[in-house]
Amino acid sequence: MAAVGRSTSSVSSTRCVGQQGQQHSCISQLRGVYKIKTLPSSKGANLALDLILEITVESLDTALAAERGGADRIELCADLVHGGLTPSVAAMRKVHDELEIPVFPIIRPRAYDFVYSETEFAAMKRDISIARDLGMDGVVFGILRADRSIDIERTTELVQWARPLEVTFHRAFDQTPDLLQAIEDVITTGATRILTGGGPGTALQGVKTLQKLVKAAGNRIVIMPGGGIDAKNITKIIADAQAPELHSGLGSVLPYGSSNLQLFEAEIQAMKRHSREVSRSA
Repeated sequence: MAAVGRSTSSVSSTRCVGQQGQQHSCISQLRGVYKIKTLPSSKGANLALDLILEITVESLDTALAAERGGADRIELCADLVHGGLTPSVAAMRKVHDELEIPVFPIIRPRAYDFVYSETEFAAMKRDISIARDLGMDGVVFGILRADRSIDIERTTELVQWARPLEVTFHRAFDQTPDLLQAIEDVITTGATRILTGGGPGTALQGVKTLQKLVKAAGNRIVIMPGGGIDAKNITKIIADAQAPELHSGLGSVLPYGSSNLQLFEAEIQAMKRHSREVSRSA
């Protein structure tokens, strides 16, 4: 049974409707709690009011701490030291059962590059099936070609395989040689959002690029900045990137695997507080 607060129905429309100069209601075709989302139509729109903060974790304890701190969504991984790998079935089940906020497991069979063999691709499909059967709200993955461009064909296959779950294309995106072209490629696949630092560095370093990516994406796909975001820089990233969602693993504040859950929770609370302050001052 789905936890309280989870959506268990699906819708079929992917269109964002509205006229120029007005706000747009974007209805996703995928399962999740964000099927109807108000997207800003101008830079001056108030983004922080409904800003979604996703937090990366690798254990039930950190997931619960993130939820207590005010996180809106969890990305569940194993082995964050190596960029995050597919979590175990037991981990997915425990986190899903204990949390009320949405949980998106990463689907990544190994570390290093994102060019996968047929065997690895088949494993990704099996793991997506498991995540769907466990009641996850979405999945996170990314596949590239040998030339580092988006593997449109395979990504599309996985997006369709994952339905009705939401799909985030992860920071494999940042390894592509042309980020603006990569946006178009990912949109073609039907993915819900793109996690990006605006390049291979941190979100703060890539904030100007992130602003361009958000503008280029418009209402067609969500651009979610991530990479080194914490309470010290979240205000600038919200103001400059103008994105509706942010992602953080807090690796710049605490080493991955740290048992200091009090500090972890407090940092998330501070990030949410700063986002509300931006909202009030906008």
